[in-house]
Amino acid sequence: MSNDWYYVHQLAVLAGFRLTVLANRSGCEDEFLLELHDKLSEGLACAIARVQSITALERQLANEPDEGGLAAFQLHGEEEWLARFRITLVDHLEIDVDTHEYRVNGGDWHYALAADCDGIEISYPSLVALTDAELGTLAPIMRAIRSGAGIGISIARVIYG
Repeated sequence: MSNDWYYVHQLAVLAGFRLTVLANRSGCEDEFLLELHDKLSEGLACAIARVQSITALERQLANEPDEGGLAAFQLHGEEEWLARFRITLVDHLEIDVDTHEYRVNGGDWHYALAADCDGIEISYPSLVALTDAELGTLAPIMRAIRSGAGIGISIARVIYG
């Protein structure tokens, strides 16, 4: 397959995986797993929208002169965004080591420093991946998405202490 067809192929792969997730959701009865299916489907829809934007920009560049280079600049930005795209299903942890702060799921920043007469302690929470047993039938689908579409998927929860 030539490079010209890469994003068309990527669009088909992502759409196929989204359909698989939606079909798998119909047999799910657990509320937590239903939520994971919805978040994964939504994340794949975002990736599909970006791929569609990339193909539209490629089509624009092929058919129209890009005097100011704006379309090429936008295309480059969309491609970089897609390369870094990641779907977070459970928790997202950000740590700022310079200020010793962390936040979970985009919430408020919290200090990881604690000081008392025994000294200073820095205690950040950590992420623990969900097991295949917790993910049920969604686990093999997510592995296939990671390998087949190259989309990163984070399926971890924050653990304190």
